[in-house]
Amino acid sequence: MTDTLTTKAIELLKKLIETESFSSEEDKTATHIEHWFNDQNIPYKRTKNNIWATNKHFDETKPTLLLNSHHDTVKPNNGYTKDPFKAIVENGKLFGLGSNDAGGCLVSLLATFAHFYDRDNINYNLVIVASAEEENSGENGLNSMLSVIPKIDVAIVGEPTLMNLAVAEKGLVVFDAIIKGTPSHAAHPNNDNAIYKSIRVLEWFKNYTFKNASEALGEVKMTVTQINAGKQHNAVPADVKLVVDVRVNDRYSNQQIVDILQKEAPCDRIIPRSIKLNSSSIPIDHPLVIAGIEIGRSTYGSPTLSDQAVLTCPSLKLGPGDSTRSHSADEFIFINEIEDGIKIYIKLLEKVL
Repeated sequence: MTDTLTTKAIELLKKLIETESFSSEEDKTATHIEHWFNDQNIPYKRTKNNIWATNKHFDETKPTLLLNSHHDTVKPNNGYTKDPFKAIVENGKLFGLGSNDAGGCLVSLLATFAHFYDRDNINYNLVIVASAEEENSGENGLNSMLSVIPKIDVAIVGEPTLMNLAVAEKGLVVFDAIIKGTPSHAAHPNNDNAIYKSIRVLEWFKNYTFKNASEALGEVKMTVTQINAGKQHNAVPADVKLVVDVRVNDRYSNQQIVDILQKEAPCDRIIPRSIKLNSSSIPIDHPLVIAGIEIGRSTYGSPTLSDQAVLTCPSLKLGPGDSTRSHSADEFIFINEIEDGIKIYIKLLEKVL
């Protein structure tokens, strides 16, 4: 049975690769996933471009485990040498946009869900969500499903981790900052040039250290990623605009980061775009983590963001593929990573279900 599920999972991934599914444009890949559920004779529901299902013997008296991964992708970058929308297999690698992030994880979780779908007398209910709009943190993604699906007690979020256990994940706050000065003609003296003032501000962002480091996630990482000022060569602008990317560890809430920067950053104004993408984690003594360690998987803290950020329950990030390949040119996943991923997911769940 597992071999058949694995074969069908890889066939589905090839179809997903060859179907454009940019964030908020995933309707066609959602239809492919519907066809897969039909082929497995598993009832499902579709909410916009999110496809979800529960196990056959769902019992409201039991805790519920969410299996989740996404089927949207970023747009291909200009470095591709292969067709990003063609599933190409070479030397054991399956190339194509979304193969690694996170198509391999999604189809592996779908196969795992199908494996356990009609299992009776298990300790957890299972809910699977093939979600949309992960890459752009859109309003119609997993966050929109939490009021639709049954209440979740714990989650496995499928993202490429080399099938190791990401027991914590950094959150994200993006800030828009402004440094104000006095506008003037470039030919006249000006001791309040916003561009020159920005030098000191940029140094402050470069050197600032948040006090609380995390055992799993290390320090909060703050990076100025964009700067914009001026429109013509002979005019000193009135202000300089910065974009600041802050990756938040589990020692701070996003609101605490906002409070600190609004108090201490030497800007005239610094405003968060959103504070909803918080850090996430799972206790190291949670049965899922213990089970993963027992089957030989290592633990680590992940610096990258996923749909874990919208969950309030404990969550574990785990999936086939390598995060360093995500959003890269000629993205790929090894076929054997999918095969092994399904086996490891099943082995893990066998220990807790």
